[in-house]
Amino acid sequence: MSAVAEIPLNANPPARPAWLQRLTALDRGQRLRLGLGVVLLLAAIVAAVLLNRQPDYKVLFSNLSDKDGGAIVAQLSQMNVPYKHGDGGGSIMVPTDRVHDVRLRLASQGLPKGSVSGFELTEANRFGQTQFQERLNFQRGLEGELTRSIQSLSSVQSARVHLALPNQNGFFREQQKPSASILVSLYPGRILDRTQLAGIVHLVASSVPELAPSAVSVLDDSGKLLSKSPDGADDKGFDAQQLMYVQQIEQLYTKRVMDILEPVMGKNNIKAQVTAEVDFSRTESTSEQHRPNLSTDASAIRSQQVVESTNSQDGNTVATGVPGSVANQPPQPAAAPINGAAPQLAAAGGSGQQSSSNSKRESITNYEVDKTVRVTRGSSGAVKRVSAAVVVNYQNAVDEKGKPITKPLTPQQLAQMTALVRETIGFNAERGDSVNLMNTPFQIEEIKTEDVPLWKQPETVALAQNFAWPIGLALFAGLLLLGLMRPALKAMAAPPAAESSQLDALEAEALERPALPSPGPAQPTPEQLRLEDARALARQNPIAVANIVKTWVNGDAG
Repeated sequence: MSAVAEIPLNANPPARPAWLQRLTALDRGQRLRLGLGVVLLLAAIVAAVLLNRQPDYKVLFSNLSDKDGGAIVAQLSQMNVPYKHGDGGGSIMVPTDRVHDVRLRLASQGLPKGSVSGFELTEANRFGQTQFQERLNFQRGLEGELTRSIQSLSSVQSARVHLALPNQNGFFREQQKPSASILVSLYPGRILDRTQLAGIVHLVASSVPELAPSAVSVLDDSGKLLSKSPDGADDKGFDAQQLMYVQQIEQLYTKRVMDILEPVMGKNNIKAQVTAEVDFSRTESTSEQHRPNLSTDASAIRSQQVVESTNSQDGNTVATGVPGSVANQPPQPAAAPINGAAPQLAAAGGSGQQSSSNSKRESITNYEVDKTVRVTRGSSGAVKRVSAAVVVNYQNAVDEKGKPITKPLTPQQLAQMTALVRETIGFNAERGDSVNLMNTPFQIEEIKTEDVPLWKQPETVALAQNFAWPIGLALFAGLLLLGLMRPALKAMAAPPAAESSQLDALEAEALERPALPSPGPAQPTPEQLRLEDARALARQNPIAVANIVKTWVNGDAG
């Protein structure tokens, strides 16, 4: 007991934090579960933060060639723009909020250039390049520029241009004319109308010197000739453009009928269909007309020829000619010419002399023949016949009891509507137009709406997809807190057992010793006084007493 008296009363070690004392009070299994829960909880928080910070990606460019894709990826790396590949590397995706900015910045640098090369081929001229190589590069560059221009059309997905440029020589008659062939691939559901085809042909023909539009052929990816053939074979038969023209005429007539009757009967109470027969045949007639001959002054002279001859004789003149009765008779007057007077022949007789004169004048005049040549060509696309069919619903009314009912139109109303339809379509009885207007009640079809469950509605599905990760992470964190960390936290929350609890237990224990009952109150013995001092020491300095007990238990010398 002397050892107890030698222990100093003021030896107090520094007190540790309460949470550390509670943590050290846990057993090994509880500590492992608590540490694992904390690590998983931190991992869930980090994953949630990263998912919230990850931007949505949108396609920047698609259907890129390997060359353009590599150039764009290199430029995005220099611009510090995150990107991803999609569709097997055929498209490049960037954050949604930076798509337009990146496109403009890449366009300023000429990206993507496309797989078609234009006149940039002529920029890299090598030393010692032959004239043939220069011509070939020029032709390839011209084909590439035309291809780019054609691909800029909204309906054209891709195109290829082939130019045939013959060598020019010094002989003008032997020079060959250039020609061109164009192969276009259209987007699904797109077509090229006549004006667009004519624009493509004119574009190519205007870009190549001495290239005639008739020498340009346009084909689609199925091998169908889209441009007009030089021999005019496309003019025969019905084609898609003619059918489209007929549909446009029918739609125009139908719209006119609906616009004139809907204000009267209501928007959904009129149904109209118009059929038009269009004549696409081309006719050409030539007529030649000759009018009767006009007077001489009113006619035009084509050519005129005048021949005059004069022959005079006297008495000394030797008679010539064949002797006979005819030669002995005086000459008769010549026949009168067309525009000349008959000359007068005079015969003078003398006693010994005889003289005569003979004059002849011929005039030939050719006049122009009056002729009229008339060529008439009939235009195609004329409307031959129009047929209109109109169905009108019953009109709404109220009966005597005030209930809404429907009733047919009166004959006067039907006649007025029929007249309106005829005037609208330009009714012409001579060409066989017809208008049929019918008044009947419309059948109202009940649209069955299927009640889609809430969990199948698109809005609910989209909302679930948006909140799937946050809710999943929250549930995962809750399971960690309840399954792993909650038991350890409850153990840490319990108050730590005092180090002097063993002494208090020993003190509280009542030692039952066999003794005779005391007849009266007795004085405390020395042993009881020492025990009382020990108890007081334990209350004042429990740590020192605990160390003493620990020393006794370990068997160390005091």
